[in-house]
Amino acid sequence: MERVRDLSLLPKAHLHLHFTGSMRPGTLLELADKYGVHLPDALTSGEPPKLRATDERGWFRFQRLYDIARSCLREPEDIRRLVRETAEEDVRDGSGWLEIQVDPTSYAPMLGGLIPALETILDSVDEAVRETGLGMRVVVAANRMKHPLDARTLARLAVRYSDRGVVGFGLSNDERRGMARDFDRAFAIARDGGLLAAPHGGELAGPSSVRDCLDDLDASRIGHGVRAAEDPRLLRKLAERGVTCEVCPASNVALGVYEKPEDVPLRTLWDAGVPMALGRTTRCSSGRGWRPSTRSPGAITASPTRSWPSWPASRSGPRRLPGMCATPCWAASTSG
Repeated sequence: MERVRDLSLLPKAHLHLHFTGSMRPGTLLELADKYGVHLPDALTSGEPPKLRATDERGWFRFQRLYDIARSCLREPEDIRRLVRETAEEDVRDGSGWLEIQVDPTSYAPMLGGLIPALETILDSVDEAVRETGLGMRVVVAANRMKHPLDARTLARLAVRYSDRGVVGFGLSNDERRGMARDFDRAFAIARDGGLLAAPHGGELAGPSSVRDCLDDLDASRIGHGVRAAEDPRLLRKLAERGVTCEVCPASNVALGVYEKPEDVPLRTLWDAGVPMALGRTTRCSSGRGWRPSTRSPGAITASPTRSWPSWPASRSGPRRLPGMCATPCWAASTSG
């Protein structure tokens, strides 16, 4: 019989958390009141909204809720508060490392431009690291719904700030829009600049979107990737290349990809030898930390054949973090 371990005591890295989505529900309410933003019931009830983002209407509703929450972040102090509280939440949940994903163009209009927005975010991360002791870095993400040239601009900016805490380059929003290959040049710029390639794929869209991330973007990690479980050949490819899937069970259920947590095929990926990182993706619509996302069947049992990774000796950057996920392990756990 496998022994269940206390999750709070296990070494953990949180690799999949979106910027606005990391906001505490209480903070969202306070900022909305401060700026006179009307929040729909789906963001104030304390319960995850009932969505089915697998269809166009459901995704539009989800994106609208996210945009409303983001509109409450208007001043540098709001950014600092969000980042500080996010770090505090992760420390409380026993995490030692957090990579938060952000598209700075979404905050540029309120913060004086693209560069000031990214610098405000990075300065806030530095402050949070000093105050909480959490290792924390940033993944800059392009938007599939925008022109690929915009993604190239973001990739160059991300590389420029790689010595300030940017460690990866992602691609988020509706996986069914925009071909992965349209963004291949942006990812080449990011990889050439030493950044990790971590696009989203394989949640709303099927195994083909995961394959596109591998073949067209040379991904080192896949945001979600859970739908790869539907293709045994793709599972073998992920395992052979050591590409980590950032699986977010709570997101999968909330967006209607699976009906209930036990339907999320964690065990299928595990048995295929696919490296995994469990993540939260968003807090502001559910009021819970990311640790409950790891409580799906099979996710918290210790395996005697797979050892826990050692924590990186330095917090100067996560260049050694991918090694934490070189073999399947639940300890390394985390667009859009």
